[in-house]
Amino acid sequence: MAKMHPDEFETDPALVRRLLTAQFPQWAELEIRPIPSGGTDNAIYRLGDALAVRMPRIGWAVGQVEKEHTWLPHLAPHLPLAIPMPLAMGITGEGYPYPWSVCQWLEGENATLARLVDPTQAAWDLAGFIKALQQIDTKDGPLAGAHNFGRGVPLIERDAAVRSALEALHGLIDTNAATAIWEMALRAPVWDRAPVWLHGDLQSGNLLARNRRLRAVIDFGGLGVGDPACELLVAWTLFTKESRAAFREALVVDDASWLRGQGWALSVGLIALPYYLHTSPAMVEFAQRTIAEVMGDHFSL
Repeated sequence: MAKMHPDEFETDPALVRRLLTAQFPQWAELEIRPIPSGGTDNAIYRLGDALAVRMPRIGWAVGQVEKEHTWLPHLAPHLPLAIPMPLAMGITGEGYPYPWSVCQWLEGENATLARLVDPTQAAWDLAGFIKALQQIDTKDGPLAGAHNFGRGVPLIERDAAVRSALEALHGLIDTNAATAIWEMALRAPVWDRAPVWLHGDLQSGNLLARNRRLRAVIDFGGLGVGDPACELLVAWTLFTKESRAAFREALVVDDASWLRGQGWALSVGLIALPYYLHTSPAMVEFAQRTIAEVMGDHFSL
């Protein structure tokens, strides 16, 4: 699989086979197939027909393994869309330096707008998932921070990274317009209520469609407890104007949260674009589309 990070650990099916043989021999003879993915933290391998192996590519993703094993079984019974159940947690071995996991394989395709028969219905379905997640008791839940790449922290904590990205993107995008939108988001009132559960990375690559309906949410590396405005970034990473309005209506989002959500989407696009510019065409496309949707939404007002 192509490297996305300079210090990424490379994996392949042979390594997966050796790890399974040593640690989970009951699955060692199943077919192993690498899954092309725009995801940046984990390499994914399909294991037989019903399982998947998730292997952190890089050190910052290591904590996601234990977090998902701890919390996904707790969250799943309360959610209206399927999420992947972790089944076994592997340890370092065979030269691989990180913990890894075997989890349930969920059938479906990335939920792009072209694969959804009704984007407005998808907006309502996703809003229902988010509302259900936010209603789950957060006792002992991991507060937003380094473990979930800061998803759900106050926006001001992303300011330095956004300013650095803006400098790197000078001449590639309209950085004056992007700066104006970012500063408007920073001025929005901060979240002053109890933090809630967040998926943290809602976008097409982490949503599955089957039979042209939204059916599942995957990849909970961004899971944490924090400001719910973070979840709104999907309004610009996936939806367009009409379905975005339906999404906001379904969630009943106040103006301050909507502005912070816009800031989240913009910051994710801005930070990703220069980092992956020469390593991940999928992430570049994602970042460019997100930035364009935020700018179009803002300047059409």
